[in-house]
Amino acid sequence: SMPTSLKTPMIHLMLLRPRLAVLDETDSGMDVDALQVVGEGINSTRSQDNAIVLITHYQRLLSHVQPDYVHVLVDGTLIKSGGPDLAHEIESNGYAKLGTN
Repeated sequence: SMPTSLKTPMIHLMLLRPRLAVLDETDSGMDVDALQVVGEGINSTRSQDNAIVLITHYQRLLSHVQPDYVHVLVDGTLIKSGGPDLAHEIESNGYAKLGTN
């Protein structure tokens, strides 16, 4: 069963259907089952009428949620933007080999 601390934000996201949601490191400390539930919650909420900003350091949540755009910030500076392939590139090569736009 998923901890209550995880259920509440996902329930809010699905019920309130905000036009903009910011999910900051939602995947921190989650096991595989919890990641799947959160991914399903995000995917069921996605639409053309809203935006979800998903802040993460890891590819694992992106295995359940396909991003439209990936942006990499370092010390508050945008250093690279791209599509879903950028997340796979980071997973394979790390952040250090990114370079800049």
